[in-house]
Amino acid sequence: MPVTDSNALSGSDDPSRTGTKQPDQPSRRRRRVVTEWLIIVLVAVVASLLVRTFVFQTFYIPSGSMTPTLLVGDRIIVDKLSVDFGTINIGDIVVFKAPPEVKLECSDAVTDLVKRVIGLPGDRLTSKGNTIYVNGNALKENWPHSEPLVTQIGNVTVPAGQYFMMGDDHPHSCDSRTWGTVPRADIIGKAFMEFWPLSRFKWI
Repeated sequence: MPVTDSNALSGSDDPSRTGTKQPDQPSRRRRRVVTEWLIIVLVAVVASLLVRTFVFQTFYIPSGSMTPTLLVGDRIIVDKLSVDFGTINIGDIVVFKAPPEVKLECSDAVTDLVKRVIGLPGDRLTSKGNTIYVNGNALKENWPHSEPLVTQIGNVTVPAGQYFMMGDDHPHSCDSRTWGTVPRADIIGKAFMEFWPLSRFKWI
């Protein structure tokens, strides 16, 4: 009569005999949850960096040169794609890298500026009194702005690939009238929303 070895039947399937400890289910779940959250946070950070670099960016308004449209302390969002793939028009509010002359001419060490586009590449600009002329036609400033003009615009022809910028607070803005035009490559994006303070929320 054959004899059956009971140890052979149970073998390694019995952790109590092999000394192997089964993983704790709650511990495995916790590790999985932590791993999933780390991946979510990492993806969110990377997505945020990509959006900030290539799509949208927020800016703080440090001066009153765009009064009454933008006030000191306002926060705006600029659209970068509208510059990379779109067109820039007279009347657009844009954020751009401050030309080196700003520090010298305006005694201002800011790195970025926000102004309104007044002249496009090839435009001929001049002014008389409080009227700005673009290619011989009086510019219709259909946006809030402060007068008098004070600093006049000489006979300026905007170079190819560059733009003439002015602040809406004409008498107190240090702009292209003083330090010249801005290359398109230095324009960061178009302002399209003021989101802070909430009481001043508006589309620009």
